[in-house]
Amino acid sequence: MLNSVQVSKSVMMNYHSNKKGGNNMAEFTRKKKKVCAMCTGKTVDYKDVETLKKYTNEKGKIVPRRVTGNCALHQRHIAKQVKRARAIALMPYTR
Repeated sequence: MLNSVQVSKSVMMNYHSNKKGGNNMAEFTRKKKKVCAMCTGKTVDYKDVETLKKYTNEKGKIVPRRVTGNCALHQRHIAKQVKRARAIALMPYTR
């Protein structure tokens, strides 16, 4: 019978083992960094509802900048534009 130490050790070895066989360290690949769309020249206005919908999810929440790839300055600008469009009833608060 295997005791709990042997079982956990074998599970950890299987978890960290590489399919190629050589290295036992887990390998992570870096994703390409997203570029802020507004820094490249795109504009967002509260009257342009179709563009603002790209920055909200299906529940109507504003999508975070780690998902959209915007810089902090432009993410705040987008949030302000979405809130303005909601206030004058161009966009719903919830979907």
